[in-house]
Amino acid sequence: MAIKTFRGGAHPPEKKDRSGGLAIERIGDVKRVFIPVNQHFGAPIKPIVAVGDAVKRGQKIADGNGMMTVPLHASIAGVVKKIEPRLLCNNQEGPCIVIEAQEGVAGDEFMAPLDAFSCTKEEALERIRAAGIIGMGGAGFPTHVKLAPSKPISLVIANGAECEPYLTIDERTMIERPEDVVEGLAITMKIVGAPEGVIAVEQNKARAVPLLEKAISASPRTRDGMKMRVQVLKTKYPQGGEKMLITALTGKEVPSGGLPMDVGCVVDNVGTLCAIVEAFRDGKPLIERGLTLSGGACTKPANVVVPVGTLVSDLVAAGAAQVNEDGLRKVVFGGPMMGVAVPNYEIPVQKNTSGVLFMGKEEVRPAEEEPCIRCGRCMRACGCSLSPALLAVAIETNNYKEAEKIGLMDCIECGSCSFVCPAHRQLVQKFRLGKQVLRTMKQKEKEAQNA
Repeated sequence: MAIKTFRGGAHPPEKKDRSGGLAIERIGDVKRVFIPVNQHFGAPIKPIVAVGDAVKRGQKIADGNGMMTVPLHASIAGVVKKIEPRLLCNNQEGPCIVIEAQEGVAGDEFMAPLDAFSCTKEEALERIRAAGIIGMGGAGFPTHVKLAPSKPISLVIANGAECEPYLTIDERTMIERPEDVVEGLAITMKIVGAPEGVIAVEQNKARAVPLLEKAISASPRTRDGMKMRVQVLKTKYPQGGEKMLITALTGKEVPSGGLPMDVGCVVDNVGTLCAIVEAFRDGKPLIERGLTLSGGACTKPANVVVPVGTLVSDLVAAGAAQVNEDGLRKVVFGGPMMGVAVPNYEIPVQKNTSGVLFMGKEEVRPAEEEPCIRCGRCMRACGCSLSPALLAVAIETNNYKEAEKIGLMDCIECGSCSFVCPAHRQLVQKFRLGKQVLRTMKQKEKEAQNA
């Protein structure tokens, strides 16, 4: 099998050996959850329960109107104790529904099973929305919207690249649930009408490949004529980015400001595909997720499945992960390249939380930013073919229109440029700020035109 990749990228230390061989543990005995109301990319939703209400596991507790919304469900059975703002993993406060387990309150409230291959496309999309499924590997885009593209789709990609250092939950999912990954890919292909599906796996997860290939061969969907295969990719960051993945597999580039559907592709994380299977097979909403607990200050790494809304501090207290508090220097939600550093771990797990890292002093080495030496390493590393050094100059001189022309809004904020920079330039932070300023400028211009 030819090994494919994209142009550019970086090679940060993988650090996956600490948890890659650890089977997924289910942490089910959670006594309280703090479920963020708005975890998806799109319009906000509102609680439909009140303090004092008894709720079952899987019961809908928040919803909203509009296509870019998904409902929220109780991840444990119990009583709603509070609805209050709380610090979330994006370092902003957001409303949370606090549920505590209580004696006498138990049971599940799932949907009836639904055959994904005999129901209509509309019924399938409604089931995915009703289950509250969002992208579990990135920004939390509503999956039912992604699977209703306005353009024909020729390829569905199951994203098992998991290129972020430390994180291994997707690898373990492919190893332990290959049949569900394949079934989820087949369901997605059926919904969007794609003739082909591919499971993309990096070289460093080669042990998952024979298991996936066996699952494809044994799948009744394959016998029915569905075309699915596994493609091995070069281990390189950010191989798991949608645009890089599409380029590596098809040779096509998503146009500036465009979406995967513009080149006939749909990309879904392997965890999302498993959630889709559960929504049809079991009627189960997205109320729990797998994640990796690791980092240099984590003395007991783990891959776990926990109810959405579980506090990371409760996981540590319960022994799901063990942390060397004396050596702890930073807590990161997500991976070290694109994740967000948070002030503590009294923060709940969300539907798109792929990992929590407890970083030690050896992994956190603050370096003073120095002037750009025009070496060009950032340009060679950029998988989007941008010029990070020029973007930084435009932003530093407040020339945001020029930054937009250079391609600011096409930056995926992967951090490859910052990683390879010998001057330790905080390029990603500059680009994030630049995007915020540019969006504000455009909004003000629009308001002025409409005034």
